[in-house]
Amino acid sequence: MLSKIIFRIFAGFCLFCIQAPASAQSPTAIQFNLLARHSISGEERWDYLTFDQKHRRIFLSRSTHVQVIDADSAKEIGDIPDTAGVHGIALADDLNLGFTSNGKDNSVTVFDLTTLKVIKIIKITGLNPDGILYEPKLKRVFTLNGRSSNATVIDAVSLNEINTIVLEGKPEAAVSDAAGNIFVNIEDKNEIAVIDGVFNKVVTSYPIGKGVRPTGLAIDQKHNRLFTVCGNGKMEILDSETGRIVSELPIGSGPDAAAFDSSLGIAFSSNGEGTLTLITAPDAEHYSVTQNLATQKGARTMAYDSENHRAYLLTASFGDAPVASKAEPKPRPAIIPKSVVLLEFALKP
Repeated sequence: MLSKIIFRIFAGFCLFCIQAPASAQSPTAIQFNLLARHSISGEERWDYLTFDQKHRRIFLSRSTHVQVIDADSAKEIGDIPDTAGVHGIALADDLNLGFTSNGKDNSVTVFDLTTLKVIKIIKITGLNPDGILYEPKLKRVFTLNGRSSNATVIDAVSLNEINTIVLEGKPEAAVSDAAGNIFVNIEDKNEIAVIDGVFNKVVTSYPIGKGVRPTGLAIDQKHNRLFTVCGNGKMEILDSETGRIVSELPIGSGPDAAAFDSSLGIAFSSNGEGTLTLITAPDAEHYSVTQNLATQKGARTMAYDSENHRAYLLTASFGDAPVASKAEPKPRPAIIPKSVVLLEFALKP
């Protein structure tokens, strides 16, 4: 009899072990480290980086053209030419199209995501298009025009400009939620403009607390959280539905990009000082800095591979800055030849 009881207890314990879910690793225990440094050709400056999840490619904006890098081999596999003053790249996987914002040319280059061939160059009315966003629910592209303080709306199917949205200040990065609402960092107003994407109009704006000069922006759509990184070394976390400031955290100086990994529950800030800040949370109300990872000075823009949990940052080594003059009151140092590098960071084993 005793042996039967022991057997039943043992069998029940085994069944519990089989049925009990495996506990997920706590976000606060997750760490990243440097996986590789990839040499990149060219000595042009850069701006935004974009990761193509479907084709596993990284798009690098390089002043007059866009380099396309294979994410697995880190080899250059293509180039999109004649993108004068290119800032950003937006991808429309459902349409198999890519879009670049060409700041010096006041245009958008449309290209095929498979062949990388240019399909059309759209001249827009907005001046100095900088950030660019594709909204899949509406099938529209939004360019954020720094000089004219507005957003150009392009129908991604007809490839024609269809509207202009007036913004009260200089726009930077933008993200959208599941309903098609657009959130735009307004750099010189220290706020986030909220755009109704259906009606193409600003419906409200959210002050961002103590954050100054917001640049990069990311979103957690599931929990309605916005992560805006600011020039004064702060990340402001807001409720995207109400504008309530949920948390404010220190990051590195000179940030220009943010990302959010929904499966890990981690927000990232790439900082020009040479750090990558990781923000984690046990829930959607409590956030903390869990890692300030050393990168390299100047690595302030980022592309993020959410499936493989890898962050890519671009930077270079620089010489001394030239002497200031009337023509160039704030001269920038030249890039040292053959020093451009793509830094790849991954989950620490």
